[in-house]
Amino acid sequence: MQLREDIRNIAIIAHVDHGKTTLVDQMLKYSGTFRENEQVDERAMDTGDIEKERGITILAKNTAINYKDTTINILDTPGHADFGGEVERIMKMVDGVALVVDAYEGTMPQTRFVLMKALEQKLTPIVVLNKIDRPNARPTEVVDEVLDLFIELGADDEQLEFPVVYASALNGTSSLEADNQEETMDPVFTTILDHIPAPADTKDEPLQFQVTLLDYNDYVGRIGVGRIVRGTISVGQQVTVMKKDGSQKSFRISKLFGFIGLKRIEIQEAKAGDIVAISGLEDLNVGETIGDKDHPEALPMVRIDEPTLQMTFLVNTSPFAGKEGKYITSRRIEERLLKQLETDVSLRVDPTDSPDAWTVSGRGELHLSILIENMRREGFELQLSKPQVIVKEIDGQKCEPMERVQIDVPEEYQGPVMESLGYRKGEMLDMINDGNGQVRLEFKVPSRGLLGYTTEFMTQTHGYGIINHTFDAYEPIVKGQVGGRREGVLVGMEHGKATTYGIMQLEDRGTIFVEPGTEIYAGMIVGEHNRENDITVNITKEKHLTNVRSATKDQTSTIRKTKDMSLEEAIQYLDDDEYCEVTPESIRLRKKILNKNEREKAAKKSKLG
Repeated sequence: MQLREDIRNIAIIAHVDHGKTTLVDQMLKYSGTFRENEQVDERAMDTGDIEKERGITILAKNTAINYKDTTINILDTPGHADFGGEVERIMKMVDGVALVVDAYEGTMPQTRFVLMKALEQKLTPIVVLNKIDRPNARPTEVVDEVLDLFIELGADDEQLEFPVVYASALNGTSSLEADNQEETMDPVFTTILDHIPAPADTKDEPLQFQVTLLDYNDYVGRIGVGRIVRGTISVGQQVTVMKKDGSQKSFRISKLFGFIGLKRIEIQEAKAGDIVAISGLEDLNVGETIGDKDHPEALPMVRIDEPTLQMTFLVNTSPFAGKEGKYITSRRIEERLLKQLETDVSLRVDPTDSPDAWTVSGRGELHLSILIENMRREGFELQLSKPQVIVKEIDGQKCEPMERVQIDVPEEYQGPVMESLGYRKGEMLDMINDGNGQVRLEFKVPSRGLLGYTTEFMTQTHGYGIINHTFDAYEPIVKGQVGGRREGVLVGMEHGKATTYGIMQLEDRGTIFVEPGTEIYAGMIVGEHNRENDITVNITKEKHLTNVRSATKDQTSTIRKTKDMSLEEAIQYLDDDEYCEVTPESIRLRKKILNKNEREKAAKKSKLG
């Protein structure tokens, strides 16, 4: 069999923050892909605003590097399990993976997740031990950990013979030995060329191209990105697409794009082994095969993990609706959600009985909160319900998603963490104390038990703890109360502005969420009660002024710092009878029923019911 030695296709996989995007940066710079005077941002592959701000990769992206007459197609994948839908499809486009592992942290839950996907596809792995310059790096132990993980995940003999490159992507150094770093990326490139198999040269056979990623452009419509498995594709060619439902449809390739560096360039022709983008068909979907019109032959469909979490998105009905947002109608919100489905295959949007509400299902809190944050920045106003896990029936038994949780904490916080995860029905799988004051705990916890846990965890560990979790499997539903918020809330009594005096009167009752001068409406949540019940409070109360002078001069009023919640924290905090109101300028928590009397009636009814 002939091989295309002039090309290599590789995916870079790793846990969040282990440095894969920075490594791709250095490879792009070192290979001379950019011109001398070209302005390139750090983490150039992270293109979205949220990706840049948070330093995480959300969407898988591809780039091409020319090195010694060989084109290396590199796919940068998300490290977060919420975007696992992206990772799985990428594996279909490549012949090998570079597993990037932090030389101090070692293997983490998402390292396991992405590696498992790669080994299932029988891909050839190479290991890059990154951040080797860290003062507490432990390369030998980490290589052993990686080997143990490979064995545990059922790697075959060839996959276990993986080569290791030691690197510091930030400094642009790499080598084949841990203690001999040089300012070069050659060891990474040569390891890729020597170990990653070249694709088969089958350009003379009938065309097969599978769509693995979707993009959208207002000018050319839907764009399908994928790899040509065999044959040749050219602009103007008449082809047949084999749809998910088994039907076939003919269309003409209107545009064909190749990749070089960070640019997408128009090309006329591409052949087996190339990663390209095509346009010409409006309803192209992930997993569908484009084939020769005379010999249409479908490839197996790409399996995408199902969503595990759902929320209700609603039109904003609060007294402040329409004050801050540009798009507030149900038509606009529905259009935006359907547009998201064009490119996000892990998302589901289902209508409800109400024309003003939709059930949106995703792979986790982060997946859904990124969508909400994007909508908010685009000028949308909406309300959100408490997230719920998706329960499935498997073999006649109701099952819920379970998560594998890995926690690194200082020894003194070990007790509270174990106790709180026990309350959330967590089962301890492993505990490692390496004697340096840090403990690594591994748990299996129901997904619903982790909703809202991150904030509590950070408080328990005074910010010193690190928590990582990834979806494990569906298992029979755990009986009894799992997690949930223990504290009640302070609910605003009337419309007006929060006053310093009103806040000072309530500080003994709990934690306040609003600053003085914040606009309040009746039914809005203004703080957390330090007991389990909700209470209605007057936070807009003014101090009565008199013309009688006080013998003791009025002290300057000072209030404690109020608690400011991010979007994720607000969503995690919600209870069943509450909504989160999201606008371009504000994030507010409110009760579903704003009127105090009606709310109390409904609460009594639910207790009796």
